[in-house]
Amino acid sequence: MDGSELLPVGRRVAYWRGRRKLSQQVLADRLGKSKSWVDKVERGVRSLDRVSTLQDLAAVLRIDTGILLGGGVQPAGVAGRVEGVERIRAALSAYEVALERPAARRVLSVEGLAREVAHVWTTFQHARYPQVVDLLPQLVSDAQRTHAPDPGRGRMPLVEVYRVSAALLVKLGEPDVAWLAVDRAMAAATGDRVLVAAAAVQLGQVLRASGRARVAKSVTLTAAYRIAPPVVEFGDPAELSLCGTLLVQAALAAARDGDDSAAVELIDEAAEMAARVGDGYDHHRTGFGPTAVELARIAVAAERGDAEEAVARHEKVTERDGWRWLSTEHRAAYLIDVARAYLHADDPVNAGQVLIEADRIAPAEIRRRPAGRDVLAQVARDPAAPATLTHLAATLGVG
Repeated sequence: MDGSELLPVGRRVAYWRGRRKLSQQVLADRLGKSKSWVDKVERGVRSLDRVSTLQDLAAVLRIDTGILLGGGVQPAGVAGRVEGVERIRAALSAYEVALERPAARRVLSVEGLAREVAHVWTTFQHARYPQVVDLLPQLVSDAQRTHAPDPGRGRMPLVEVYRVSAALLVKLGEPDVAWLAVDRAMAAATGDRVLVAAAAVQLGQVLRASGRARVAKSVTLTAAYRIAPPVVEFGDPAELSLCGTLLVQAALAAARDGDDSAAVELIDEAAEMAARVGDGYDHHRTGFGPTAVELARIAVAAERGDAEEAVARHEKVTERDGWRWLSTEHRAAYLIDVARAYLHADDPVNAGQVLIEADRIAPAEIRRRPAGRDVLAQVARDPAAPATLTHLAATLGVG
């Protein structure tokens, strides 16, 4: 409980605006309102009596509408998600090894831990987020206990546990807790250039989710060039995948920061590396390859506000073989971005069709992820929205 549910709705807006590190002017711009309007809402001078306005605010603040309404009102699935996140937070915040507390259970072997970590990563990549939420608290504890007596061999699975924790927490709209996970990942990885680069992928995600796009660009570029091969043509595919993925993260951050030219240049640079790697690989859980870079190029176009380019490219990219080889999570997350691009192109029908496809392949991407629920709410408000989505939105309490 963070105390925000005890505040009047205007103060809840101010609270979450602060959590998302948005100024009143930035919030106003994203809503198409004036700064004065935001100020009056937060001071309680202007009431929020239209559901559509509340939904727009919730979408920009990346929370569920029920959180703004307060009074214990939470759409379906939110309470369970919050409880699960708190269990992960508790595991990440524990220091039983450092305090030399006796282990509550047998310490896993490094090999056994590696198998458990691989299973959780696979579960995440299949977009089974509730299962990952259930598995992570114990896995975090297991990884810390296994690492303690054998830091050399236990370091890689420990970093991977923190990486998947951060990836999940960003997905669930919890950048503050994700920061704790990625900070531990970077600390554990220090001294190993490959592990540092791998952890930096999630660091870039966390920084962008926290509204620190400029820092995200700087950090991911530094990490990318640290692991970049002297000659791309002779680079190791696994390291090229990490370097290219970090360049993609930097491009997304640049686009979020309004540096369009840098975003395009970075995507082009990543594409050169992707051509050397090829599609169908998943080095270091990146899914990096030509198709992944094209999806990133589309996301960058959407972030820049060029919805027409984004949807035009989208209609071609899903015909590639590489599209089918990407993980379920990767494809579904991308479809959420494309649905948003279709909305910006004033095409709610295709936005709805894209969301239906996302829900078909990865229901949790819509039903458990705040960003997915927000886009669903926006599409469902349109009279042209498919009846399937309207019903789903009503069921989830986001319509």
